[in-house]
Amino acid sequence: MTASQRIAIIGAGAAGLAAAYDLTRAGHRVTLYEAAPGVGGLAAGFKASHWDWTLEKFYHHWFASDRHMLGLIDELGWRDQVVFPRPYTVIYWQGKFHPFDSIFTTIPLFLLRHFPLTDVIRYGLAGVYLRFFAAWEPLEKYTANAWTRRWFGQRVYDLQLRPLLVGKFGEENLEVVNMAWLWARLKARTTRLGTFVGGFQTFLDRLADVVRSQGAEIRLNTPVTAVRARTVSENRSGLTIETPSGAELYDAVISTSSPASMARLAPDLPASYRESLAALKSMGAVVLVITLKHRLTNYYWHNLPKDAGFPFLALVEHTNFIGPEHYGGDHIIYCGDYLDPDHEYFTLSKEELLERFLPALERFNPDFDRSWVKETWLWRTAYAQPVPPVNHSQNIPPLRTPVPGLYFASMSQVYPWDRGTNFAVEIGRKVAEMVVDDWRGI
Repeated sequence: MTASQRIAIIGAGAAGLAAAYDLTRAGHRVTLYEAAPGVGGLAAGFKASHWDWTLEKFYHHWFASDRHMLGLIDELGWRDQVVFPRPYTVIYWQGKFHPFDSIFTTIPLFLLRHFPLTDVIRYGLAGVYLRFFAAWEPLEKYTANAWTRRWFGQRVYDLQLRPLLVGKFGEENLEVVNMAWLWARLKARTTRLGTFVGGFQTFLDRLADVVRSQGAEIRLNTPVTAVRARTVSENRSGLTIETPSGAELYDAVISTSSPASMARLAPDLPASYRESLAALKSMGAVVLVITLKHRLTNYYWHNLPKDAGFPFLALVEHTNFIGPEHYGGDHIIYCGDYLDPDHEYFTLSKEELLERFLPALERFNPDFDRSWVKETWLWRTAYAQPVPPVNHSQNIPPLRTPVPGLYFASMSQVYPWDRGTNFAVEIGRKVAEMVVDDWRGI
């Protein structure tokens, strides 16, 4: 029989909440520590006073293939609260925006209209191979840059794949990111995009309520300053969680923080493990959310190549995905970019970024005028997109750290899959299962 243990979880995002959900169901006593004023982590949202739905700070959606997230939702009995609208994507090419939706899940109609048949065939064959036949392990030996140029061809590479890689990781990582990363995106993603009725924050708040009802405590506005190993008695050790208000002893601790935060919080980790954390690189994200009086475009997602002169990577018109009636009639756009945390966008004020971004909106709609702008919000994080180099599987630190009872589960460890709430749920439940197994019979 498994004895009830005191378990602390650092971070009340999707991974932390999923781990707490399983651990409390297994009978353990769980406390979640969250530095922010609400749950959700990078998937958290906010809400203007006149909105019915919350809005994600960093644009999020689910894919129809997100079996871990949708499976959890099924367990909770909330599938009727998941909606899958049909948004549309465009690509910028030769000074114009063109629809970039696919047939047979792999071939964009745009290619059939504008590119030679040989490019269309290569695109289709390479896409089918990656989606249905390829394994990721051999692909991680190659850079995505070299592999896509060779097999998709130079024209398609220049149109779609190079802009994708440079946009996500910057020129400096073009010869770094491995092909398994792109394989995972093609393998796991669908053209159908979903969300929860009321927004992601509504889902996360409801999941937090379930976790609380199962006995967990969630301490908001409570940053953890350190996790230290402690000898309790001759036959027992534990871990202390230190916060500005004091320290508490736990049998086990799960950290869902960034690798850099984990290395800083846990001084008892051996040098080799701390070095493995330091080797995990990532890009940050900067997102300016703007509400407008009028609709800007007819599309949801606008892919923008870095060399086209736009001051951001993507423009996402959220209310072409979820209607403006849920946001008090506001039309909402995201202007977002993945950037090195040293980029100047991390130091500019909201007003300064707005001045950089607003002139570009006329390129999406020549009728745009500054008087359309109603309100703006700026969100930034230094940890948004892990950078996976060649043979990255050798770099992933194990979920069980060398410190007994201390576990680490981050989006940097979901590789080869890309970051997202689906894989956060998967890794959260995986680490919870490890904890249950490790304490079974103790």
